[in-house]
Amino acid sequence: MATIGDFDPLNSTVPATKIEITVSCRNLLDMDTFSKSDPVVVLYIQGLGTKEWREFGRTEVIDNTLNPDFVRKFVLDFFFEEKQNLRFDVYNVDTRSSNLSKHKDFLGQMFCTLGEIIGSTGSRLERTLSTVKVDVYDWDRDGSHDFIGEFTTSYRELSRGQSQFNVYEVLNHKKKGKKKKYVNSGTVTLLSFKVDSECTFVDFIRGGTQLNFTVAIDFTASNGNPSQPTSLHYMSPYQMNAYAMALKAVGEIIQDYDSDKLFPAYGFGAKLPPDGKISHAFPLNSNAENPNCVAIEGVLEAYFQSLRTVQLYGPTNFAPVISQVARCAAEVTDGSQFFVLLMITDGVISDMDQTKEAVVNAAGLPMSIIIVGVGPAEFDAMEELDGDEVRVSSRGRSAERDIVQFVPFRDYMDRSGNSVLSMARLAKDVLAEIPEQLLSFMKSRGLEPRPPLPATSDPPSMSTSTPAPKQSKAHA
Repeated sequence: MATIGDFDPLNSTVPATKIEITVSCRNLLDMDTFSKSDPVVVLYIQGLGTKEWREFGRTEVIDNTLNPDFVRKFVLDFFFEEKQNLRFDVYNVDTRSSNLSKHKDFLGQMFCTLGEIIGSTGSRLERTLSTVKVDVYDWDRDGSHDFIGEFTTSYRELSRGQSQFNVYEVLNHKKKGKKKKYVNSGTVTLLSFKVDSECTFVDFIRGGTQLNFTVAIDFTASNGNPSQPTSLHYMSPYQMNAYAMALKAVGEIIQDYDSDKLFPAYGFGAKLPPDGKISHAFPLNSNAENPNCVAIEGVLEAYFQSLRTVQLYGPTNFAPVISQVARCAAEVTDGSQFFVLLMITDGVISDMDQTKEAVVNAAGLPMSIIIVGVGPAEFDAMEELDGDEVRVSSRGRSAERDIVQFVPFRDYMDRSGNSVLSMARLAKDVLAEIPEQLLSFMKSRGLEPRPPLPATSDPPSMSTSTPAPKQSKAHA
């Protein structure tokens, strides 16, 4: 008799009925605040003898949906005499890498048997997803934590509290594949269980938290003469340059979360008229008393006007404008405002030590920094500021939070020249970390979202509301 544990679907000679399984999901968790999740479902089969879960296959990734109907099917052999345990894990993926240990969010899982699917009315089985997966790491002060293993459980199991049911084997599947004698990487025992409410990014926005958007644009000479087509600042009558595209892509989304639509906009690395003094934080609208521009179109207009009046020069200093925005953020730490600084540049930072210090200082404030690199330059040094892997440090101090997101714009350029698609891709990735960065600041300061703002008594108009959370479901 064949078992799931030793069954090879490519070389099996045991007669069996072929079963084709199609998977759909409804009301998945929305992990991408500025778009929707990109879900994939991975099917695991449990061996009868070993009880080991091994991957059988996975669906395609469907972009930007909470209600996917997957096309790729799972074809299994059905044995009536066996209990064939199945596990469907649902992930939101950020890349097309086959390694799900990176760039993914766990959305939930569903357990069933193949017999349950076949025996259901119309061979259609619907189950609620459970959403508890625990990753265990060896913590390091510099942020380079080592992955130990993982385990999954459910709310129902955790709610039992301390018992023999709540002792979990921590498994590292990479080690399991390499070492025959590997059993586990240890166990985790639940000692107590308590339910707390978790605030979301949307809760803070509905409670009135405003995103204050500031722009800083690189006006150094390495960009090239703006009057020449080879310049990154070239103002073509036919299409936007990379600076304008990056600004418009990010700004048009951010501006929806700022009620007054007034955005401070600065340039750095230029000589200013009339005396040719170099500035690393000059207002694009030439008004030092009020650097605000009206909406993103106003920022673009001020940017183009500055290109006609200032002289591109250098060096590429980031610290002055970061510190300037940080001073504003330091004045409003009650949760009512969160500051987002977008910096667009073409080259390597000249004042890296000062910039690191400015980032470390800003990490304790309600602030995030987005850096977009344009042009063909190598941006390896920029990765030091993006604290995804190793937290930024300066003078022996590590940043309290990861507040920097860096991306090179060339990675998002559509090969067909579709600028709209390029901008959409860029905006999605650079804005993906903002909600978590906002939440990490609020949580670190013990700040709770305020009650949702009441509706105004303005004349009737079309409106939308946020529905109550729904249970996530998957059916096979």
